[in-house]
Amino acid sequence: MAQHHAPSGHEKIETSNFLMIVLILLTVAVGGIVEIVPLFFQKSTTQPVEGLKPYTALQLAGRDVYIREGCYNCHSQMVRPFRSETLRYGAFSLAGEYVYDHPFQWGSKRTGPDLWRVGGKYSDEWHRIHLINPRDLVPESNMPAYPWLEKAALDPALMAPKLKALRMVGVPYSDADIAGAGEAVKGKTELEAVIAYLQGLGTLVK
Repeated sequence: MAQHHAPSGHEKIETSNFLMIVLILLTVAVGGIVEIVPLFFQKSTTQPVEGLKPYTALQLAGRDVYIREGCYNCHSQMVRPFRSETLRYGAFSLAGEYVYDHPFQWGSKRTGPDLWRVGGKYSDEWHRIHLINPRDLVPESNMPAYPWLEKAALDPALMAPKLKALRMVGVPYSDADIAGAGEAVKGKTELEAVIAYLQGLGTLVK
């Protein structure tokens, strides 16, 4: 006569899709909390490095164009602490340099070079030519050209709300910064804004 054994705990889990999914989600959630929560209490990850200032209105407008055009699909903004990286790009990145970045542009895709230490590396004119047509400066470049940025004017009315929103998440913009944000970009092009953004990247750490 065949004997039936009661299913073990493992069998119950492995034969129930619902139970398996719930337990996997619980495991991932607990693991994530254990890894992430301590970071909110470490000063090195929450305190700005000395001298760090929020993006100017023009730099912030340029950052928005950078995101809109998908530049992060080919460029990372995080120099890892490896000799091969620091020799090519400069000092490795510190968490405190990104405190005012919402969202971060770290990335992992490097069809093009990492840009975190690009600030001050080239002149404004170099960036202007490079953005309008990269092959005028780097013949083998496969980067797309962005000639329309030179003629696209920034909208001053959009700037104050952007600074206000960032202040709500902790970026220390003053009332004066917000009030003057529109005037700061008046008459400027998207190309000028992107250049201003790029020229400020990673310049605090030498």
